[in-house]
Amino acid sequence: MAATQNLSDSDQSSVSDQSVSSRSGNRSIRVAEKERRKNEAEDPFVLALKYFSDVEAGTPVVGNDELEKNLVQVEKVAYSQGLPPEAVSVMLEFAMSLRMGTSACVRVLKCLIPASVVPQEAVVRAVVWLSVGKMPISTQVLFIKWVLTVFDMIDAKDQLRAIYGFIFNFVTDENLCPFICHLLYLLTRKESVRVFRVRKLLELQSKLGRQPFLLHLLSLYKVFCPELVTLSIPSRMKSGFKNHISPWKSALIAVQKRNGLQGASSISLVFTNKDKTNPRKRKHCHLEFPPLIPALNKEAQSEQSSSRRVVPLVELHSFAQLLENMHRIELPAQMGSLLGSSLALQYLDCVQDESALLRLNFWLGYAFHEEFLFCGDGGPSQTSEEALQFLNKLLSAQHFLQEGFSSSEVFLYKFLNVWDGSLLRPQILGLLSNIPVVPSSQIRRLLFEPLMQLFFTSSLFFKCGLVECLNNMLLKWLTWHSIYALEDDLDISLNSHTSINMTLSGFKDSVMELIHFVGRLASVGLQLESCHCLLLSFVLDFYETVCDTFLKYGLPLIVMPPAGVFYPALFATDPVSVDRLAYIMHRYKVNLTSAKSQEKVTEQAFHISRQTFREFNHYVVVMVNCLWNSRMFHPGMGVQLGEELLLKSNVPQYGSSFDIVHHPAFMSYAVNFHQKCWPGKKDMDLNSIKHSKPWSWYLEYLFTQGYDGLKHFVQSNISWQLKADDGQVDAQQR
Repeated sequence: MAATQNLSDSDQSSVSDQSVSSRSGNRSIRVAEKERRKNEAEDPFVLALKYFSDVEAGTPVVGNDELEKNLVQVEKVAYSQGLPPEAVSVMLEFAMSLRMGTSACVRVLKCLIPASVVPQEAVVRAVVWLSVGKMPISTQVLFIKWVLTVFDMIDAKDQLRAIYGFIFNFVTDENLCPFICHLLYLLTRKESVRVFRVRKLLELQSKLGRQPFLLHLLSLYKVFCPELVTLSIPSRMKSGFKNHISPWKSALIAVQKRNGLQGASSISLVFTNKDKTNPRKRKHCHLEFPPLIPALNKEAQSEQSSSRRVVPLVELHSFAQLLENMHRIELPAQMGSLLGSSLALQYLDCVQDESALLRLNFWLGYAFHEEFLFCGDGGPSQTSEEALQFLNKLLSAQHFLQEGFSSSEVFLYKFLNVWDGSLLRPQILGLLSNIPVVPSSQIRRLLFEPLMQLFFTSSLFFKCGLVECLNNMLLKWLTWHSIYALEDDLDISLNSHTSINMTLSGFKDSVMELIHFVGRLASVGLQLESCHCLLLSFVLDFYETVCDTFLKYGLPLIVMPPAGVFYPALFATDPVSVDRLAYIMHRYKVNLTSAKSQEKVTEQAFHISRQTFREFNHYVVVMVNCLWNSRMFHPGMGVQLGEELLLKSNVPQYGSSFDIVHHPAFMSYAVNFHQKCWPGKKDMDLNSIKHSKPWSWYLEYLFTQGYDGLKHFVQSNISWQLKADDGQVDAQQR
């Protein structure tokens, strides 16, 4: 009993201690809360916000020291660390209500630098204030510019889309129209497109002319509802929405970099400083892909019914989930984030959403335009590592989709005219290789002229890189043809995401122009670089693609290489180049033979010009006489030298100087074969290899070294027999 009493006393003591501790903890919390409220009450920034929240309409501005003091305090916080969401709401409401006139409104709008996000409700209330009619048009324009600047920082867009019709009414104002069209472009969904809105835009176009901002909005309407927009939209338009210089851009970038926010990259990509004094100086800064964040906030998503609930891409983690939610996917707030997600790229590839591609090209267009073409002069250029990562990720996305973006194409046409050939060379050439087929009437001006200047003024390695780039470009063009060619009308779709069509004749003209252009570059380039084997290798890569255009890609076109490529390859000092030339000529014969046989059987087969056959036959005769018959420099050959000059050279049997035994590329093999065949013979006579049995052994020896191109050429173009008198080989061209 005593023990029980003692235990009870101990428990009571413990409970008492806990009660005292609890009361002490609660008191500490109350003291801390009281101290916090006291500090907030004394905080000048909090006091300034309270002032702007409570100030009455009609309060005088001139001579108002309290207004000046509080406004300076807000500006100080805004430019140093940015305004929190509640501060943005208070200051935006104060400015747009014009409680203290227009001058205070303009000053407040210029310091609205958000630290994190912008409350959607505040923006909606501010838009409603525009209809009051008291605000000057210049101030209204300033407000819309601010909304466009912070658009990607608005926490949700559902309420803004709900007042789409209200915003649309402002397009009738000529001064506001460019900016309202830009805002509508960002807010438009399929349900936003209505007949009366299309009619209003067409009416404005008849009044204002074919303005780019109207055309871009109409192009988006046409994507969603092509039956409502019968207007023909140009395939290539100028940038519809200008990146206007505003007072928030540099401050917003600085604040977000200081705060270390991820959102800074998405803003700085679109909005950067511009220096009028040096508009062409390139500077790469903050070229990062924005994070994949949903366009709607969690509250807005929770309000939707389960059957209509959209699924943000960021919530999907596998391709199976993507397939399950394919028609309920909500695109992200910043379209550039699609390029950093493999699932997002799969969505683009599967669904082929035209609106998503339009928005993505719009985002990329701004990034290219501001960061590469007309970026500002901000002192020493930042490291190009950001630009390198940006372009590498873009190239990875294009390789995944197997096609380029139209904004990249437009950027390259401008950038090639100011490019020095060394800045980010692999990435720029990679983008260049993804350009779709260019009409033959424009290809010279857009591509050939700037590339020719760069080719002849750059190093050997640039020449090799450019030839490789043009080879990849030709490969993609031929692949597009083989995939998208229509058997009925012989039209091909050059891009699966666009309606650009080109006739087969036009496509052939473009391909022929490209092949002839590379032929001219290669002929002169090999002369300039003394037939460097590295450049010759890339040139032969290109003609390995060209020689199979008919059989491999189904294009009725055969173009022979120029003499400036054929002869340097034939007389090359490395056996690989000679072997590859032999393989190319073999494939030319296979293609020509197949095309000729089809021409005899079917009427639809394309006609091969006699000039093509003459060029091919001439090249084959030269190769056979050079490598096999030892009749080099004879009359009728492509390379002719005077008899007197040949005698002065003191070269014995100069006609056999480039046969398959004495050719500089195969001399080492001939010597090695002679030593193995006649090991005890001191005097080396390479002509002895040309006797019947050694000759067959020598050919077999060469073919076992991996020279399959030479083997195919010999088997398809040469037949030989032994002479009865001397056992020498007599060759005949097949």
